[in-house]
Amino acid sequence: MSQQIREPMKIELKIFFAIVGLTGLAMGMSDGVISNFFNDAYNVTTEERGFLELPRELPGVLLFLIIAFTAKLGDVRLAIIAQALLAIGGAILGLFTPSFAVMCFFIFTHSLGMHMFIPLQDSIGMSIIGKQDMGTRMGQYAGIRTAFAMLASIIIFIGFRADFFSFKTQIKLPFLIATVGFIGVFILFIVLYVKYKVHGQPRKKEFQILFRKEYISFYILAILVGVHRQIMVVYGPWVLIRILGQGADTMALLSFVGAFVGIFFLPAVGRWTDKLGPKVILFAEGVLFILVYVAFGYMSYGFSNGIIATVGIPVLLVFALYILERLTMQLNIVRNMYLRSIAVDPADITPTLSTGLSMDHVVSIVCAYLGGLVWVNFGSQYVFYGAAAFSIINVVVALRIKGPMIAPMVIKA
Repeated sequence: MSQQIREPMKIELKIFFAIVGLTGLAMGMSDGVISNFFNDAYNVTTEERGFLELPRELPGVLLFLIIAFTAKLGDVRLAIIAQALLAIGGAILGLFTPSFAVMCFFIFTHSLGMHMFIPLQDSIGMSIIGKQDMGTRMGQYAGIRTAFAMLASIIIFIGFRADFFSFKTQIKLPFLIATVGFIGVFILFIVLYVKYKVHGQPRKKEFQILFRKEYISFYILAILVGVHRQIMVVYGPWVLIRILGQGADTMALLSFVGAFVGIFFLPAVGRWTDKLGPKVILFAEGVLFILVYVAFGYMSYGFSNGIIATVGIPVLLVFALYILERLTMQLNIVRNMYLRSIAVDPADITPTLSTGLSMDHVVSIVCAYLGGLVWVNFGSQYVFYGAAAFSIINVVVALRIKGPMIAPMVIKA
C-alpha cells in the first residue's frame, strides 16, 4: 500500500501559521475577556451589555461594503490595515478608561479591524495552502490559533489571580499585550506582501457585492452563526459572570481548557472533513448545538431559581457545556471549506465570506438586543432554548447539502 508523500511546508505557510498564532494570542488577551472588561471597568447592566454588541458587531454588518469598496487593495494589504485598526483600538483601551461613549468608539475601531480580518484570514490561508490536503492544513492552522489562545488564557489566569492584571485600573495590561501582538502580525503581513509577493485569493478589481443562488446554503449557515456567536460571546459568559459570580481568572481558566482540547480537536476536525466531507461535520455540529443549548438553558434556569446548587458538580457541568460551546464555534473552518468546494469562481471566495459575515452580524445585533429583553423579562433559559430552536435549521441545511451522509467504505486488499 503506497502512502502519499506530503511536500515540505513552504516558508509562506510557516509565516502564515506564525500570523495565526500571534492573532490567537492577541485576540485571547483582548476580545477573550471583553465581558469582564465591561463588567469591571463600567459595571454595565444586562441591557447595556446587549447594547454594547452594536459597536462590536456593526463592523460585521458593514463588512460586505468594506470588502467591495476595497477590492483594488487585495486581501493582504487589507489585512495590514485591519491589524493597524486592532492595534489602535487595543492601545487606547489599554492606556485609558475613557467615557462610555468614547469607549464605544474605540470598541468599534478594534472590532472593525477584527471583523475585516476574519474572512481575510481564511481566504489568505486557503490561497497559500492550495487544494491538496486543505482540510488537514486548515485544521492545523486552527489548532495553532487555539494553542496560542490557550497561552493567552494562561497569562490572563495568572495575571488576574496574582492581582497583576485589573480592569479597574487606568492601565489595562491585557489590552497592551494584545496590541504588541497585533503590531507583530502587522509586520509579518508586510513581509509576506513585500518579500514573498503573497496577495491572497484572486479578486475582481471593480466594486462588487456578491450574492449567488449557488451559495444559499452557505449564507443560511452564516446567518445561524450570528445566533450562535451571541450565545457563546455574550449570554454564555453572562450566566457564569452574573449568575455564578465568576471572575476573569475563572473565565481564563475555562478558555485555557477549551483551547487545550481544541489543539487536538480542530486538527482532527480538518482530517474528518477531508475524509467524510463537510455535510457530516455540519450535521453533527447542528445536533451538538441543540443538545448544548437545551442543557445550558435548563442549568441557567435552575441556578436562577435555586433548584440547582451554585457549587459543586452542577457548576462543573455548566463549565463543561461552556467549553463545548466554544469548541463548536471553531467549526467555521468547515463552513469555509464547504464554500471553497462549491465556489463557481475562486474570485468569489473573499466577497462571499464577507457577505456571509455581514448577514450573520445583522442577525447577531438583533439577537443581542432581543436576548437582553428576553433575559430580563422572561428568564435567561429562554435565550438558550431559542438558540436550540434555531439550531434545528443547521441540521436541515446540512441534510440538504449534496452528497451522502455516510461516506462509502473502501476495502483495500
